[in-house]
Amino acid sequence: MSDMFCFQCEQTAGGKGCTKVGVCGKSPEVANKQDKLTCALVGLGRAATKNTPSKLADELMMLGLFATITNVNFDKLRINELINLIQDEKNKLDSSAKDFPVSDLWTGNEDIVSLRSTLLLGLRGMAAYAWHAYVLDKKDDEVTAWFYKGMRAIGEEHTAEEWLNLLMEFGQINLKCMGLLDEANTTAFGHPVPTKVSTLVEKGPFIVVTGHDLHDLKQLLEQTEGKGINIYTHSEMLPAHAYPELKKYAHLKGNFGTAWQNQQKEFDSIPAPILYTTNCLMPPKSSYADRIFTTAVVGYPELKHIPDANSKKDSSSILEKAMELFGIGSKENKMAQKDFTPIINKALELGGWKEDKQFTGINGGTELMTGFARNAVLGVADKVIDAVKAGAIKHFFLVGGCDGARPGRNYYTEFVKNTPKDTVILTLACGKYRFNDLNIGDIGGIPRILDMGQCNDAYSAIQVAVALAGAFKCGVNDLPLTLVLSWYEQKAVCILLTLLALGIKNIYIGPTLPAFLSGNVLNILVEKFNLKPISTPEDDIKAIFSR
Repeated sequence: MSDMFCFQCEQTAGGKGCTKVGVCGKSPEVANKQDKLTCALVGLGRAATKNTPSKLADELMMLGLFATITNVNFDKLRINELINLIQDEKNKLDSSAKDFPVSDLWTGNEDIVSLRSTLLLGLRGMAAYAWHAYVLDKKDDEVTAWFYKGMRAIGEEHTAEEWLNLLMEFGQINLKCMGLLDEANTTAFGHPVPTKVSTLVEKGPFIVVTGHDLHDLKQLLEQTEGKGINIYTHSEMLPAHAYPELKKYAHLKGNFGTAWQNQQKEFDSIPAPILYTTNCLMPPKSSYADRIFTTAVVGYPELKHIPDANSKKDSSSILEKAMELFGIGSKENKMAQKDFTPIINKALELGGWKEDKQFTGINGGTELMTGFARNAVLGVADKVIDAVKAGAIKHFFLVGGCDGARPGRNYYTEFVKNTPKDTVILTLACGKYRFNDLNIGDIGGIPRILDMGQCNDAYSAIQVAVALAGAFKCGVNDLPLTLVLSWYEQKAVCILLTLLALGIKNIYIGPTLPAFLSGNVLNILVEKFNLKPISTPEDDIKAIFSR
C-alpha cells in the first residue's frame, strides 16, 4: 500500500504519481490531510443543497481548494484548521451531509478517475483565481455556485459522457472567473501598459515579493513608502510593474530572479526577506528560511506568517484562529488590511547588498518587457491587422504557461528562437522566463515578444484572439494562431479546459502529458480537439506551417 497518492502536477514521480513523498516536497501526512480536506469540501458542497451557504462557507470553499494546489501549503496544522472550519460550517448547513470517502478519491475505473480528477484539479485552479478577485471585492454568484456544484459532482457517479459535459461546462465558468479577475485587477490597479523592467538590484534594504496576489503587493508598497526599502518582484509578480496604480510607487524597482523552480538557488543567502503571496513555495534551504514570510493560504511549518491585521491573535476559537491565519470570517465585505511590519523590520535589519548587483535572465538579458495585456494589444489592433494584411506578420504564437524543473523545458526557448522573423509571440505566466530576456526584434514597431501577464491573463489572450477573429470575419481556429503551452500545476489545467470549452483546436502541450489523463480520455481529447504533445521545436514549427 502506498503512503500517499498525488499525480496533480507535471513533475509527479515517474510520470505516474507520487506514492512515497511528493516531488514538490509534500510529505505523505500533508498529502493525506489535503485529501481529507478535499473530501470535506465535497461534504460542504452536499450540505449546500438544503440551505444557502454563508459568506464564510464560500470563503472556505475557495481557500480549501486553493490550499491543495501544488507548492502552496505544506503545513498540516494549517490544513487541519481548514478541515475543522469546513466541518463546522457543513454541520450548520446540514449535519446529515456526508464527506466523500478518502479511499475513493483516486480509485475506481481508470477513465472515470481520470475525468473526475481533471474536474477536481480544474476547480482547484479556478479557486485561486476566484480568491484573488474576492480580496478585491469582486465575486460572481454563478462562479461561486459552481464550486458547490463541482464538488458535489466529484462525489457522484457519472457516465464518461456526463463527465465530459461537466468539464466543458466548467471551462465556460472558468472563463467567466478569469474575466472576473481581469475586472478586479483593472478596476483596482488600472489597465496594464507596456513597461520595461530592470533586473538590477540596487544597494540597500529590499524585499522580494513572489506569487500572484497584487492586493498584497499594493499593501506592502503603501506600508514601505518612504522607509528606504526597495521592492522587487519575482516570477509571476513581474506583470505588476505594468499596472498604473502599482508602478506609480518609485520604490517598486525591478524584478529579481527568474521562474519559481530556481528559487532555492536564487534565494540562497539573499540579504533580504521574501514574501510568498501564493504558490509556488518550495521547501526552503536553511540559508534563507529565516527570511521567508508567508501570507493568506500559503503555509510551511515554522515559517513566519503575516496574518489578517484585525485578527485576535490571543484567541483559541476556531473562527478567530481562521481569521488570524487566512483573513476570513469577518462580517465586513472588504477584506481586512494586513500589517507587514515584521517583514519591513526584517528588511531593515538585513540591509540588502552594499553595492548594486546586476542580475540577468536565463539567456543573459538585463531588461524585461511586460504589460501587453488585452487593452494594450487591442489599442493597436488596427496596426496589427494592417501588418497581417500586408504580410508583415504571417503568424501568431501563444507560447506560455507554467515553468518547471523537468529537463526538456528548454524546448520553449528554442521554439521562440526558431520562429520566423515575420511572426509574433504572445506569452504569459512564468514559462516566459525561458525566453523573455531575449531580444528578437520587432515588426513595424511591434515587439515580437508580447508579455500579456500572469497565468490568469490567458483571458487577455482569448479576448485578443476573439477580436482578431472578428476583424478578419473568421473563427478563432481559422486565425494564423497556434497555442504552444507548457503546464505544471492546476491553474494550467483550468485554463486548458477553458480553451477546449471554447472549441480551440491544434493546441501543442508539454513538456509531458498529464499523468491524470488516461489513455482513453487523452484519445478523446486528441480526436475531438487535435491536442498535440510537443516533439522538437524544428519539427513542430514545420508542422504548424504545413497545415
